[in-house]
This record gives sequence, structure tokens and C-alpha cells, in this order.
Amino acid sequence: MYNRKNQRNLTRTEKRRLVGAILELKRSGRYDEFVVLHREFYVSDGEDRPRPAHMTPSFFPWHRQYLLEFEAALRAVDPGVSVPYWDWTSDNTPSASLWADDLLGGNGRAGDRQVMTGPFAYAEGNWTINDGVSAQPFLTRNFGRPSAPVTLPAKGDVARALKDPVYDAEPWNSVSRTGFRNRIEGWGIRGSRGVSNHNQVHRWVGGLMAGAASPNDPVFWFHHAYLDLLWSRWQKAHPRSRYLPGRKTRDTGPDRARVFGLDEPMPPWDVAPSKLLNHSRLYRYV
Repeated sequence: MYNRKNQRNLTRTEKRRLVGAILELKRSGRYDEFVVLHREFYVSDGEDRPRPAHMTPSFFPWHRQYLLEFEAALRAVDPGVSVPYWDWTSDNTPSASLWADDLLGGNGRAGDRQVMTGPFAYAEGNWTINDGVSAQPFLTRNFGRPSAPVTLPAKGDVARALKDPVYDAEPWNSVSRTGFRNRIEGWGIRGSRGVSNHNQVHRWVGGLMAGAASPNDPVFWFHHAYLDLLWSRWQKAHPRSRYLPGRKTRDTGPDRARVFGLDEPMPPWDVAPSKLLNHSRLYRYV
């Protein structure tokens, strides 16, 4: 059992060890493997193939396993390290502690959006983008997207999602109008609601966080650790609610064949959502 801490409560030593472990994964090539994996499993509604990671009920369990795999890699470098979480409803400005020079560095500069500060700045020589799709070799950010402004979600946005007692609903994709999963994942629905929560944060950070290769920015892990915490809070608030869909049936739409029921193993690990509903024996949030 280990702890995942709010990033604002990390000590100087914890920050140094975390950054060191991340940079070691980058040097070894292991970090880039995680980036490629996320890009591979970023499957949209319109694609005729299994969709375990996004726009799908298994959004939460898939990313829980993804974080566990990344965290295991970090802890193989330094057993005292874990993934912290970023509560973007509270630490919601460019001056928040996670953007300091001793952790993630700050915003990208005007023009090319290149991050110039912190340990992941290209100029430091330790963080070259190698995902095979990005046009530039450096990390980019564009806080708030000034050309078309985006804000970070507020506490009320999260509270509304947490109040929904249903986990997910048909058609089990980006246009599901109800259900905790899509309220948090945050796909905009024409005529109903705009982009919110998870997706809104990706847009606010901007740069590489705005695409399928978003783990190129280490803030990805902080962001998804907070989403994982929110899933835990939703479960505690609705103890009688369950993961949906429970199992596949023959009388639903085409998207039903592309999503994963409770006991269906998700690629690439062949772990079913049912195995990832409870993290209490592995880690806790503090």
C-alpha cells in the first residue's frame, strides 16, 4: 500500500525524486512507449474497432490500469515514488505549484509554444518528443488558449457529475447524454452541453496535451490521477450503482460491439473492468 498525494503537498525531496524517476524512464525509452500506447488506443466513435480507452464506459478502468503500469515503471526506478494528483478545480492558475521550475515547468512561450522552464524544457536536454507524429521535438503548452479562451472546470462542474447516480448510458460513446462517465470525460454534445471536465483540462493546458499523444506532457499523469480519485468518490457516493454495461446483449446499437462489459478483458493488458473497481489494496489518496 502506498499513497498518492495532492501535488501541492509534495515536499522538495518528493518532487526531486519524482522528476528524477520520470527523466530516467525517458532516458531508457520506456516513457515514449507509454506515449505510443495511449495514441494507439485513442479510438473514436467513428472507427470500426474496439474502443477501450476513450468515448467509452471503460474510460475509467482503462486509465486506472494505464496509471498503474506507469506507476510500476516509476517505482522500479525509485520505490518511494508515486503519481500525484492535480485538483484543477483548486489549483487553477498558471502560478499554481505544479507549474513551478522544480516540478513541471510553466507555460509555452509566445509563437511556437515551447516550454522554456523546468526539467522538461527541451533546452535542458532531457525531454525530446519522439512520438513519430509531433512536428517539433520540444514540449509545448498554451495555457487557456488565448486565441479562443478556455477555462479550467469549476468545483460545481465536478459536483454535478458526481451527483449522477448512473455510471454510463447508451449509446456508450461520446454522445451519451447522461451518466457519470461522460459527464467527467466531457465530450461536448451539440444542443446539449459543451466540452467539460477531463477534455476541458486537456484543452486548457494545450500544446501536446490537446492531442492523442498527450502523455508527452507529464502533467497528463497528474490529471488522470485526479480523475481516478473522482471515480473513487463517485463510487462512495453511490454504493448501489455499478459499472455499465454489465454484459453484452444482442439488441443494442453498433457501438455496443465496440465497448467493454464488466467482465470483458481490455487490451493491451487483458484485464477486465471488474478487476479494477477497487484500488484500496494498492494505493490510497491523501
